[in-house]
Amino acid sequence: MPPARKRPRAYDPARTRAAVLAQFGNVRAAVRTLTPEQLALPTRLGDRTVRELVVHVGTVLDAVDRLLGEPEPARRDGRLPDWPLTVGPDADPVAATARPPAVAPPDLDAHLEEVERRFTAHLDARPGGRLLPTGAGALPLADYVVTRAVGLVVHTDDLAAAVPGLDIPYDRQALAAATRLLADALAVKAPGGSTEVRIPPYAVVQCVEGPRHTRGTPPNVVETDPLTWIRLATGRLTWADALAGAQVSASGERADLGNLLPLRG
Repeated sequence: MPPARKRPRAYDPARTRAAVLAQFGNVRAAVRTLTPEQLALPTRLGDRTVRELVVHVGTVLDAVDRLLGEPEPARRDGRLPDWPLTVGPDADPVAATARPPAVAPPDLDAHLEEVERRFTAHLDARPGGRLLPTGAGALPLADYVVTRAVGLVVHTDDLAAAVPGLDIPYDRQALAAATRLLADALAVKAPGGSTEVRIPPYAVVQCVEGPRHTRGTPPNVVETDPLTWIRLATGRLTWADALAGAQVSASGERADLGNLLPLRG
């Protein structure tokens, strides 16, 4: 297991862009298989149906379009790991920056295709350093694209949970980016070095105030898999249920993350 990161994590813009488009493509392919009956199913996101959730997935990328329409901030004053702490109560990955179409699109695939076209055109035309006014402050476009990977991974899981038997692949780089950004946000929310949180194979962070561990086996360790971590971080799964279902292991007196999850706020 590698040591916890101490420097700000860097994301390669080209790889992040490819990951976002790959995951969006995975969702589009799955949506094409859905029947009218499946599109009418409820989801775990309040009163949203599967159809409404699919439309919402489009707003994950359309948020870039909306933010580019705002005046560019004069300077960067946001940090990428702060972004997960600013999302809404349902872990909405675009918060107030995107809204669904006024009229629900009759052809979901055509709608998603147009969303993807706009997103790709913006990335082709704008430099990665172009600042966007986000809920976490002004962030470069290249950093904001990382948050789109988080939104797509989260809502891919929402769709799979809503439609029995629906198998949507996860792009490895998109899953890695989502895992890492949410792990880094935990370290921001609970700074410290007494607890090591391991999410193999993608991330390990130290957090929680207390004696800092420097060598040997840490006294406080939390370990889980990427999807379980993402569900915990976004409120799709409670800490108590994860422990009861043996989806997470926690050892040590400072290994209880129940009061820190979900991450928002």
